[in-house]
Amino acid sequence: MPVFEYEALTEKGAVTRGTVDADTAREARAKLRAQRVHVTRMQQVGRKAAAAGAGAGSLQLRLPKLRRVRGAADVPLATRQLATLLRAGIPLAEAVNALVQQVESPDLERVLRQIKEDITSGSRTADAFARHPEYFGPLYVAMVRAGEASGNLDTILHRLADFLQKQSKMKGKVSAALVYPIALAVVGVGVVAFLMRVVVPKLIATVEERGLELPLPTAVLKVTSDFLGTWWWALVLVALLALALYQAWVRTEAGRLKRDTLLLRLPIFGELFRKQAVARFATTFATLLRSGIPAHECLRILREVVDNALLARTIDQVHDRILEGTDIATPLRNSGVFPPVVSYMIAVGEQSGQLEAILGRVAEAYDEEIEQTIQKVTSLIEPVIIVSMALVVGFIVLSVLLPMVQSMSSIS
Repeated sequence: MPVFEYEALTEKGAVTRGTVDADTAREARAKLRAQRVHVTRMQQVGRKAAAAGAGAGSLQLRLPKLRRVRGAADVPLATRQLATLLRAGIPLAEAVNALVQQVESPDLERVLRQIKEDITSGSRTADAFARHPEYFGPLYVAMVRAGEASGNLDTILHRLADFLQKQSKMKGKVSAALVYPIALAVVGVGVVAFLMRVVVPKLIATVEERGLELPLPTAVLKVTSDFLGTWWWALVLVALLALALYQAWVRTEAGRLKRDTLLLRLPIFGELFRKQAVARFATTFATLLRSGIPAHECLRILREVVDNALLARTIDQVHDRILEGTDIATPLRNSGVFPPVVSYMIAVGEQSGQLEAILGRVAEAYDEEIEQTIQKVTSLIEPVIIVSMALVVGFIVLSVLLPMVQSMSSIS
């Protein structure tokens, strides 16, 4: 059954938006009239997406994504609720329909409505989720497919919800740790910009009116202030051009590989990025193995979900070596990307037949190390930002005070 997105007016004149499922647009309007709303705009969801795709194809232009997908943050909670409903014995289509009534995001509600209609029409559950990759990635679809095949979809969804919430929590920790340093840097740049654009020109103009010779620091400050005041627009254009060139570069396979390699080798953040990548690899691998997915298939999925081209290439090499009959630990050890302790523990897990349990312990250990690394990184960043801002502001103050001292000396 098609899904229609509508915009309507209530009896009190308020604008309301939502989705409704019906066989035809006329039937959808009739349903809405029964709810005492006047439809002003209606469009079938599938046709809207097709029109957008056709428009994008005609333009042949790839624009960078400026915002995250709305409602994606609600996916872990919706997954847990769906698992709970299935465990209670509620049929899948009815459970998804119950989620439609509970989710707060209109976009996710529309997606779930479409999934319900696909399941009701006879589509497999994994295929219905796979039609919405912006919400349900390869990992999600693979685990749903495994749960559907084994008949343990509720258990798989519970594990998937745990995994998604754990990943979201870790990202939240990293973001929260960087809020204060970023805010400190923004405030410092704002103060310096205010001084250079407003305060410094007035003080230098006063000194020049008195006919005094500018000291070297003050002259340097004047040239910098005049340059920023005159050519600020050129600096903005150069920054935008550099950003566009960078985005075009990282879209290439070689550029993305070079960038991700450099990220893992950064002096301060490289250690954090590496530990995050290893923890994500271990957690995802363990979750997939517990779901009954073969190891070579797990590695194929891991290649799609890791957010690092260097790790993806390494995992691809491990996948090929496994198909040739080797173990997992040896190519990981020879890659030089993963720490030796990780490959050693994986070798122990393979020999003992408890690989998923060992991977879970690796993930837990690295999660603890990530928290310690975050504290260490933030404790290093804050003093660096404070000292840098102090040096810049100190130079500005010195440049302003030197003419005043020179003027007082000449008077005396």
